Amino acid sequence: MLYPMSPKVVELKRKLESFMDRHIYPNEERFYREAEELGPWKVYPVVEELKPLASAEGLWNLFLPDSGHGAGLTNLEYAPLCEVMGRSHLAPEVFNCSAPDTGNMEVLERYGTEKDKERWLKPLLAGEIRSCFAMTEPAVASSDATNIESSIVRDGDHYVINGRKWYTTNATDPRCKICIFMGKTDPDNADRHKQQSMILVPMDTAGVEVKRALPVFGFYGVPDRASEVVFTNVRVPKENMLLGEGRGFEIAQGRLGPGRIHHCMRLIGLSERTLEKMCRRVRSRVAFGKPVSEQAVTQERIAESRIMIEQARLLTLNAAYAMDTVGNKVAKAEIAMIKVAVPNMACQIIDWAIQAHGGGGTSNDFGLTQAYATARLLRLADGPDEVHRNQIARFELKKYSNA
Repeated sequence: MLYPMSPKVVELKRKLESFMDRHIYPNEERFYREAEELGPWKVYPVVEELKPLASAEGLWNLFLPDSGHGAGLTNLEYAPLCEVMGRSHLAPEVFNCSAPDTGNMEVLERYGTEKDKERWLKPLLAGEIRSCFAMTEPAVASSDATNIESSIVRDGDHYVINGRKWYTTNATDPRCKICIFMGKTDPDNADRHKQQSMILVPMDTAGVEVKRALPVFGFYGVPDRASEVVFTNVRVPKENMLLGEGRGFEIAQGRLGPGRIHHCMRLIGLSERTLEKMCRRVRSRVAFGKPVSEQAVTQERIAESRIMIEQARLLTLNAAYAMDTVGNKVAKAEIAMIKVAVPNMACQIIDWAIQAHGGGGTSNDFGLTQAYATARLLRLADGPDEVHRNQIARFELKKYSNA
């Protein structure tokens, strides 16, 4: 292997795979049923039943590096574990490794005060509460985050917050107790990347209103509890400001780098699971006198799927290695590349799998529609393809600036 796993990771991966076989896969049907019947405003009992089991087996907070609260893994070490968890929509939260809580916990770990850590990080690490991250806005093109219009205004010992956010994951969850909010503290600053700040907003603060759940391709709660939230004259203590005014982009870059690796590794796991489903399906179906698996077009798609998954995995492991060795800032090109390549790869493989399943592939019976919603969403979340492609092109062109 180009990136061999350490004995520690090999053992964790074995334990994860065993847990998935014993507890995750057998409960997926129940999970999807509860999500559909209970909706995005409720806690899904199956998740709460499985979380203590995962914690008891030491499969908890695996994403946290060097904090003393998790497994102390590097990005490269965590990547194959994240891939295993990505095979099922049920898995990440069961192991307390689901977005946006992972990114929010990392922010609190790095930038929160001791009081913040005690009040918010500790229960998040224990899986007792959930959190949300409010950045995207319906009124502006949020692919350019400098466009955000929400305001954070200092008023004595408090900040007053106003704004409308959407795709604020987790806000409808009754366990969601804390929000990391991004808004402008200095809208007139000549440096557009120093206009924004991030601040902690308890969800029970007066003026915070979760307006509605947003469906993702018709799904509420799976794969994402997307929500629209309005903040009207919300007052929070000045101590809730993270790192300092004007440092919102700095925090965002530290937060989004690892998150993009996590999204991509989970998608690789989802793509592997999808390819398995496609292979099993075409071997069991006969059309025009022979198994669908013997049709040339089917074999071509299976072969292309394997090639694409292997390419995506190597590209993602390379990005993880770069983040560990030279840091997120220097590894920006590698992170941008996987953020484009992996969701597009997953979308294509899932689309082929839907086709192989026939009409049933468009139903919710095989998990393919949920998988496609996830993959397609991630061509937009944490920056759309177009933004990342532009960034990659600029990095490439810069190499020839003196040519």
